[in-house]
Amino acid sequence: MTADEPPATRTAATQEFYTRYASLYDLIARRTPGVRRLRRAGVDALDPDPGDVVVEVGCGTGANFSHLRERVGPAGVVVGVDVTPGVLSIARDRIERAGWDNVHVVRGDARRPPVADADAVLATFLSGMLADPAAAVRGWADLVGPGGRLALVDLGRSTHPLARPLNVPFRGLVRASTPPSGGARREAQPTRVLERRLVAAHRELDRVCADVHRETRALGFARVAGGRVGER
Repeated sequence: MTADEPPATRTAATQEFYTRYASLYDLIARRTPGVRRLRRAGVDALDPDPGDVVVEVGCGTGANFSHLRERVGPAGVVVGVDVTPGVLSIARDRIERAGWDNVHVVRGDARRPPVADADAVLATFLSGMLADPAAAVRGWADLVGPGGRLALVDLGRSTHPLARPLNVPFRGLVRASTPPSGGARREAQPTRVLERRLVAAHRELDRVCADVHRETRALGFARVAGGRVGER
């Protein structure tokens, strides 16, 4: 596949890739050491209020749902959006088993969530998958409006002295977890694509939000940031 492929072809390849590995992805999302704490940190950065409508874009198998539901309470609503049928199937099963009547999933483009209104948007491990993450962040800011909240959780190369040797296996992980049509996989150094996209997303978050709080975790591999959208 090439960079000149039409978007529909790239989307189909992404759906096929993540549907094929949906169960493995769910296992990694739930069982990898430290990931649960990182997901909770993302929800803390989002800081939704009880009763809020929260949209999680690129929700995957719904590993964040329990944390989000805990924060919005029974009067709030959690809506997960993902383009891949396989991961949404697992997310729906998770909702049904837990009996959550205020958690829903919908198939759609994370860049343009098919949701009319929301108080907050969370994107976890998504920025590096988007060709134009800055535009996506602007769209999410428009969705929640002034005073709404946005949060990003992303993984990238670490500059921490103790973690630099781990950048080599991290690069392999990026390549292995990128769909065949993804720009990162085509690059000789796939993490360069990831880093450019992460920088673009987080810069845009700084631009559209008035009070961004950010932190790094997991020896510098994880970046967590959240803030309230300002007047534009």
